[in-house]
Amino acid sequence: MNSSEAAPTAATPGAVFEEAVFEEITGMLHTVLGEYGGVVNAGITMDTRFHDDLDLESIDLVTLGGHLRARYGELVNFAEYLAGLGLEEIIGLTVGQLVEHITGCLRAPGER
Repeated sequence: MNSSEAAPTAATPGAVFEEAVFEEITGMLHTVLGEYGGVVNAGITMDTRFHDDLDLESIDLVTLGGHLRARYGELVNFAEYLAGLGLEEIIGLTVGQLVEHITGCLRAPGER
């Protein structure tokens, strides 16, 4: 890192934005999982895997995609994102990876 680059901190705009998206995704997951008897009591983190940790089925991913579209519009196309992944990548998909995808889609073209 050169002297003109600031070290990233928790207070950087990108980190704040990422945290806000994480909170929104967590809320959506609580809604989706609430339909089936509750959310994992241990909580959801950036490392939480949709399949292994939350036991989301494909229909749950479709429901989550609907929530994402309602919140972010056409800028975040979850189905298209999933279509670009292999089966193992989908099975191993984490909340953090989705947050990174969403924040990347929402950044201004010059920030990408």
